[in-house]
Parts: sequence; structure tokens; C-alpha cells
Amino acid sequence: MKDSFNREIDYLRISLTDLCNLRCIYCMPSKGVEKKSHDQILSVERIKELVESFASLGIKKVRLTGGEPLVRKGFIDIVKAIRSIPSIEEICLTTNGTLLKEFAKPLKDAGLDRLNISLDTLNEEKYHRLTRVGNISDVLEGIKEAKRVGFKDIKVNCVLIHNFNDDELEAFKDFAVSNELTVRFIELMPIGESLKLSKDSYISNNIVLDTLKGLIPLGSDEVASYYQIPNSKAKIGLISPLSHMFCEKCSRIRLTSDGKIKPCLHSSLEIDTTGLSGEELKEILKKAILSKPKEHNLHKEGRSSSKRGMSEIGG
Repeated sequence: MKDSFNREIDYLRISLTDLCNLRCIYCMPSKGVEKKSHDQILSVERIKELVESFASLGIKKVRLTGGEPLVRKGFIDIVKAIRSIPSIEEICLTTNGTLLKEFAKPLKDAGLDRLNISLDTLNEEKYHRLTRVGNISDVLEGIKEAKRVGFKDIKVNCVLIHNFNDDELEAFKDFAVSNELTVRFIELMPIGESLKLSKDSYISNNIVLDTLKGLIPLGSDEVASYYQIPNSKAKIGLISPLSHMFCEKCSRIRLTSDGKIKPCLHSSLEIDTTGLSGEELKEILKKAILSKPKEHNLHKEGRSSSKRGMSEIGG
């Protein structure tokens, strides 16, 4: 289905939970977020019903996010349920990677296609400081296990933060080469907890190309520009929502863990699906897709209008 700006909407991102086992300073409050009751969270069966309805409107790709999706009970059953829907061509997961050592194989066996792993520093001390509670060894072991069980095209997502990790660009390049994966640098967005950081924490992705010389341009997908690292199988990606808006290519729509549709990450608009089914549900999904704005408001207002923080949306 196309939205009102003639964009084909075929990509659904589902937040399975607001909860996370880390407390990253730009994403989660130090004490976490208030836990929703069991009745407030979408069940496995309801998620399948919603995805089936979305699929009837043209959704072909589903990404599971959080919070941290792997802390959600029943996440393997969720992957299996979505995998059983014939028209869904790809199921992806965005995770902090800390639980992948245990769950990479069950996820692969359940039918998960691809993994994106969030990792904002390669320094053990800085990782613990950023996440407040995490150990980087858990992530590194998780990546190793994911590769062992057969996941291909693994992407590592790194949020660039000025005076924190912008001195690690060469290290991330070497990490990409040695692990034969893609490292994607993401500009820090003014939403939720990141608004509490210093105003100079934002840095443009232009620094990556200024620092990593000799990268070979490969072109762009919906959100990222990609570059080959010479003489390797590794790539660098740049996701630049502030310095290089990509809203005109946006094909996604979001579903929160409590059943609200967010047509845009940075909009305050949320459309409730609670209690709806059949044609009534399909009509509200159509309405949500058609209400997708032309572009986000970060440039106009300097901050997101979303009522939820990043951990409650799934990025």
C-alpha cells in the first residue's frame, strides 16, 4: 500500500517490549522504565493477527525491536508465528547482543533472517559507563555465536556521540574487517533521554568520511549510504537523519508493544489497535499508513515530538 506521498509502505517495525537489560545513557533512564502489566502487552497471537493484517496491505518485511526484544518472554514463538505468514519475506531483529550467545541458534532455527546489533564503543570501560550495567564481552561473544550458527550480513549499529566514541572510527573499521561485517554509524537523535546529554553531543556523520579515507561508495538503501572497505568483505554504513534526511524514501511504519501504531518515529501521533479485528482492523491500519507525514520535525523544532522515548518505540 502507498501512503499519501506515494511511498510504498512495506516495512513494519514491532517493539516487543519497553524493557531492557541495559541502561544506555541516551536511551534508557538509569532506573529503567515502568513495567507494563501483562494485559497491556501484545500477546504472541495478537502480534500474528496484526502482522497478517499488515501483510494483506503489502507489508513484506518485519523487524523486531525493543527495548531489548530478547528479554521479552515468548520471543522465539513470535518469530515462528511471523515466519508462518507466507507473504512475509524477511524477519529481522535489532538487539544489544548481550543475550545472543544463548539465543542465536534458537533464533536461526525459528526462521529469523538477519541481525542488527547495537554496539557504541569497543572499549570495555566506556561500554560499561555508557550502558551503566553491561559487559562488552557478552556482546562480542554473541556476535561470534551468531556468525557460527550461520547469520550472514550482520550489521553493527553505532550511535556517534561527540567526545565519547568519535575517536574510535578506525577501531570500528578494523573491527568490521576482522569480523567481516558492516558497521553503521548513526547520528544521535534529539529524542527521550538523549535530550539530557550535552548539546554538543551530536556530531554529523560527515566526520566518518573525513576520517576513514579511501572508502569505496556502494550506493544507498532506504536509510543508509554504504561504502566498501578496500581489500575486505567489510562495509561502512552511514545513517544520517539530521544531516541528510531520508524521509522521502521511508517505507516503514511502527507498532508499539502496547498496540499503538506510530506512522513516524518522531511524531506524537499514535493510533490504537486495541479491540479491533477483521475489516475494522484493516481500515485503521490503512488510516495509519495514510496519516504518515511527509517528513520528520527534527529540523523544524530541534527535537522529536514523540511522546515516547527511543526504548519505547524501537528506533
